[in-house]
Amino acid sequence: MYVERRKTKEREDVNFMSLAIVALGVVALLVMLVYLKFDAFISLILVSIGVGLLEGMDISKVTVSVYNGIGGQLKSLILVIAFGAMLGRLLSDSGAAQRISTTMIKTFGMNNLQWAMMLTAFIIGVTMFFEAALIVMIPIIYTVVIDTKKSLMYVGLPAVIALSITHGFLPPHPGPAAVCDAYGALMGKTLLYGLVLALPIAAFITWLFKRLPYVERINCTIPEGMTTPKIFTDDEMPSFGVSILCALLPIFLMAIATVFDLMFPKNLPFMKVINFFGGAPIALLCSVLLGSYLLGIRRGHTTEAVVKSLKDSVKSVAMIILIIAAGGAFKQVIVDSGVATVVKDTMQGLNVSPLIMAWSIAAALRLSVGSATVSVMTASGLIAPIIPDCGVSVELMVLATACGSAWTSHVNDAGFWLYKEYYNLSVIDAIKTRSVYTTILGLMGLGGCMLLNALGF
Repeated sequence: MYVERRKTKEREDVNFMSLAIVALGVVALLVMLVYLKFDAFISLILVSIGVGLLEGMDISKVTVSVYNGIGGQLKSLILVIAFGAMLGRLLSDSGAAQRISTTMIKTFGMNNLQWAMMLTAFIIGVTMFFEAALIVMIPIIYTVVIDTKKSLMYVGLPAVIALSITHGFLPPHPGPAAVCDAYGALMGKTLLYGLVLALPIAAFITWLFKRLPYVERINCTIPEGMTTPKIFTDDEMPSFGVSILCALLPIFLMAIATVFDLMFPKNLPFMKVINFFGGAPIALLCSVLLGSYLLGIRRGHTTEAVVKSLKDSVKSVAMIILIIAAGGAFKQVIVDSGVATVVKDTMQGLNVSPLIMAWSIAAALRLSVGSATVSVMTASGLIAPIIPDCGVSVELMVLATACGSAWTSHVNDAGFWLYKEYYNLSVIDAIKTRSVYTTILGLMGLGGCMLLNALGF
């Protein structure tokens, strides 16, 4: 009996040390990013190597684990990120994004201007990164402000709310897409669940902020000398039908594949074709090819000009790809060092909903680090070990983690400063708006995940 108790005590001590090393690694990551201002990719790689060595891994196996983690993380994900960036650039450079916006405003009318801006940004933001989508939306927002004599906050806030939600919640955006891969979730199903949550949340926060007295008192105007992308004339823009087709084709293909998977056996011949075109990389590739022709070549642009847009778009996401790859390395080191089992046993013993656990870890990292991509990748590495036995839909676990990483943007987030400068706000007013609405959307996202889980999704 004594020997058995002693072995149990020794095992508990080893488990404690393993967890302490992981915690030390996370603290070291925060110090490097927040205080030393290190590059996120290098920081994640250094932490991965350090945790592996401290966990007792052979030095040669640490590097193999890092390589395998990078390769395993990217796989098809690199295609999703690259094709998504290409599609976003095509929508921007062709004027398709502006066409969607102007048509939505005309359709909704001036009395529903804020709803039009929210829905326009939502459509554009589904396949464009937050920073790129905001830069595309800014000249449209400024033009509407000048034409309507409305305040910049009145016109622009619903748009940035929608862009934050699509970037935080929905694949094929890098964060949610990477977590889908890390957890083994179906991207199409995650997208459908995410749309179920994201649209109502965007609508509620837009409605709420229309009624907050302090928001009306914020006096912001278009910044003097602010350079903005080109404003297209009506003749220069593609039709609304073509624009919306190119923007939403990937979502349509992924949704069709997900619905058919629920209705028919996967081994049927036509289901193989449906799932081929409904996979996120192929769906985005189809839209890139269609957009290259309909938005580019058919409208008189040279092949060289279209190819240049595609090349330039990939350059803008290079660092995001590296950060996601480094997050995969961190996750793989946790698995290969054996600490994944310890993490799983410890988390399962906490008697906390896995959804709350995933959200809380991602939210704490987001608050500390600022970068949604870094926080969601680090959190997914810690949560991944419990996924097979968590008893919750893996797609909802993806969304809970993603919602946590979208929580409370503030002064350590690059997106916060982009918003502040384009909206010509003081730091305090930016906190009163962006920090507050991202806090609400993160909490509502978690609540939505728990509601869907309670309903049996």
